[in-house]
Amino acid sequence: MSVPPSPVLVVNAGSHSLKLAVIDADLTILDEADIDAPPDSGDAADGLANFLDNLPEVGAVGHRIVHGGPHLTRACIIDDRVRQHLDAATTLAPQHVPAALAAVDTCRRQLPDAIQVACLDTAFHTTLPEAARTYPIPARWRRAYGVRRYGFHGLSYTWTLARTAELLDRDPANLQVVLTHLGGGASVCAVRDGASVWTSMGFTPLEGLMMSRRSGSVDPGMLLWLQTEKGLTAAEVSDALEHESGLLGLSDGRSGDTRELVGAAAGGNAAAALAMDVFCLRARQGIAAAAATLDRLDAVVFSGEIGADQPEVREAVSAGLAVLGLHGGLDPRQDQNRIVSTSGIPVLLVHPDEQRQIAREVRQLLR
Repeated sequence: MSVPPSPVLVVNAGSHSLKLAVIDADLTILDEADIDAPPDSGDAADGLANFLDNLPEVGAVGHRIVHGGPHLTRACIIDDRVRQHLDAATTLAPQHVPAALAAVDTCRRQLPDAIQVACLDTAFHTTLPEAARTYPIPARWRRAYGVRRYGFHGLSYTWTLARTAELLDRDPANLQVVLTHLGGGASVCAVRDGASVWTSMGFTPLEGLMMSRRSGSVDPGMLLWLQTEKGLTAAEVSDALEHESGLLGLSDGRSGDTRELVGAAAGGNAAAALAMDVFCLRARQGIAAAAATLDRLDAVVFSGEIGADQPEVREAVSAGLAVLGLHGGLDPRQDQNRIVSTSGIPVLLVHPDEQRQIAREVRQLLR
């Protein structure tokens, strides 16, 4: 099989939006659309169908799939067998995978001659050592249910690692760095010699850092208590942790957007200030935990929508990590990838580009 000479369509289904891009072989974006609706909604389906109706010829479609489950460990062509594996992974990331599969099925119907490719956020973390991917739970659960840590944001991390190596003029195979993806979802990853060796997200994308609307890690005993003593159902707990927590919950429902909360905190809003303080504290703790898995620390890298576009967050997080050799006083500019501090451990800013990474993986697979 050869690389399709025609452009690649990238379909990036998030939990609340659907991003589409037509990308040429040199990674030039020829056309794009951002549908502001849940990908499995009628509005998103109509928007996708209209975009496909006016699409130039494409040789392949690359789909961002958040969770590949236990059987899919790298980018792969979506045939009936792979489609079944993806369907089995829906319960592991119910906010993401079902929506992505709705877009997959639409593209398979409307573009029957195009090769459909699943690009997995979990693939980057298949290199996790056994100690990093294993939960301290009964062996019977691990054996019977396959419970383990997977890790996510892999497409973003793959792109970010490559850009980091370019900025530092280093071979990624000789780098030991901490990468952060701070956005609506947030995580941290430790990379040793080009491979993921620890990451904050685990069995699902709910574990780890505090996020825009998701809680991140909380005491599991508290969740059991809420159900056994206060009568909350599993569905109620799940909905609250996924949609009503994080920045939104700590700001008393004001916003899950750090841009609004930074301004509100500066204006004296106590709830917004608390939300930002907890977010930055959790990010610092995640970075420190990731650094503890490395032999040395060559750089700390900020990416994701918040990491790339919110200098106040980068400054607050870095200024609180003097114990790791980081300092404040970062370059606040954010118009391009750059080294934002060379005082102590280098701190880098890398803009995420999952769209181009997906297009690149599609072409690499089909080459």
